[in-house]
Formats: sequence, structure tokens, C-alpha cells
Amino acid sequence: MRTHTNPLYGAARLIHLRGLHRGDQFAAVQRLDVCAAVYLATEGGPVPALFFTDECASLELIEASDRAMAAIRAISAALDTEPCETNGQPDYIEHVSNWAATPPIGATQPPTTSEVIGCILRAADTHAEQTTTPHAA
Repeated sequence: MRTHTNPLYGAARLIHLRGLHRGDQFAAVQRLDVCAAVYLATEGGPVPALFFTDECASLELIEASDRAMAAIRAISAALDTEPCETNGQPDYIEHVSNWAATPPIGATQPPTTSEVIGCILRAADTHAEQTTTPHAA
């Protein structure tokens, strides 16, 4: 049974309801970038206005949320590619956002919205299993 305390389930629902944004910035009209949806699912509230206009400030806001970053890292771990590095550190936001917006090698289209939601839900299920399965003694 899924719990609603995992923000990945909330992010998947937000993308299902509002649509997936794949362009510049982290939001457009009602659509949300994957990382923006994760941020909203963890922090709540309305979509920050800077998600529509200021990518650098948006990155800082998302990175300041430990819960959002943990969820974004979980999505990144579910992908079959590794995150790039920025300033010598894995760039999980770039990894997840680019994956959702860019056609994979050999393809002409990025993942469908359903595929993106499916990946988020798999990451949520994996995270839930890892946090509820007792460790063997």
C-alpha cells in the first residue's frame, strides 16, 4: 500500500494533473518540470514565480530543500545513465530534468509523460521498500 508521505508519489500526481514541462525554466503555464514537481510535492504551496522566469534562483531554491533533493536523487538512481558533474559534484537536477526533456541516444522523442511518471513511481516504490524492509541480521 502506498503512503502519501513519499513526495515522489505527489510529484507523479502533479505531473499527471498539470502536465510535464520540457522547456526553458522549471514551469510554463500549468506544466511543471520533474524537479519543480518534486519540490512542490515536498514543500507545498503555490508554484514559486521564479520557476517561470529565473532558472538560477530556481536551482538554488530546489537545492535548499533536503527532502526535494533526496527525492530527485532517488529518481536519478532509477535512470539507466549517470548524472553529469557540475563543480566536481553530481548534478542530480540536471540529470533528471534533461532525461525527461531529451531524446535518448538513437531516439527522436524524449520519454513520454507516462514513461516519466512510471519512472517516478518506480523510484518511489524502491525508496519505500528500502525504508520499510527490515535489514537481515
